[in-house]
Amino acid sequence: MVTSRSHRLAAQGVTYAVLLLFSVFCLFPFLWMLDTALKPASEVMSTDPTFWIDAPTLENFRKVVFDSAFMTYMRNSVIVSVASTILTLVIAIFAAYALSRWGHLSPARLVGSALVVSQMIPGVLLLIPLYVLMRNLGLLSTYTALIVVYCTFMIPLVTFMLKGFFDAVPRELEEAAEMDGCSRLGFMLRILVPLSAPGILATAVFAFIAAWNEFMFGYVLVNEDARRTLTPGIMIFKGSHQTDWGALTAASVLAVVPVAIGFVYLQRFLVEGLSNGAVKG
Repeated sequence: MVTSRSHRLAAQGVTYAVLLLFSVFCLFPFLWMLDTALKPASEVMSTDPTFWIDAPTLENFRKVVFDSAFMTYMRNSVIVSVASTILTLVIAIFAAYALSRWGHLSPARLVGSALVVSQMIPGVLLLIPLYVLMRNLGLLSTYTALIVVYCTFMIPLVTFMLKGFFDAVPRELEEAAEMDGCSRLGFMLRILVPLSAPGILATAVFAFIAAWNEFMFGYVLVNEDARRTLTPGIMIFKGSHQTDWGALTAASVLAVVPVAIGFVYLQRFLVEGLSNGAVKG
């Protein structure tokens, strides 16, 4: 069917208009948060809210950075997120390789089924058992408690994501490496991991963001400001009777910006990794 140039232009115009509406819908909460963070208290509490800022100010950001423990919370989030991401990847790489190469065996299928079942259990149901476990181990209000819990929830999904990437690596490469005297561990470190680097990066970003944004366990398992992470820490700006909306939104912006910048920078690798994992070679 042959379409005229005007019809193609009209179709493109409608497509871009719909995409623009969806973009505005998705970006509106962040733009409103940024707008509120730049407003003085008098405009934040105005009964006639508007996007226009009469007197833009950075006072809210100054208050968050210098007059609160926000930077301590951010440091704690970086430590916990990086450590849990690295530990998750190390375990998931070996588990995904085993499921990819020996998935037809009964023990591997049993483990795979257990990992699937674990993803069907809501995290809130495990909140009390994990709290009791960490209390008995003396790990409450420590980095270790959060790292162990985050890895518990991330390893199953990351394992299945990596399995898709490893399935795309031909078995002939492994057989050729074995004929050349390469051990199984050497094959994984020298061939499998480099070939799957985009996919591993994609799963690493996923694991990092999941740990960075987690709130529930960080709020329950940590009761000391010295170990509190970012998302529960932002609640210090929400009091029992009054909320400092300017500082709250400024802290939220500062929490989002590092992840957003990293995501934009790594976007090309993420798309390549997800595409490789979706196509079986």
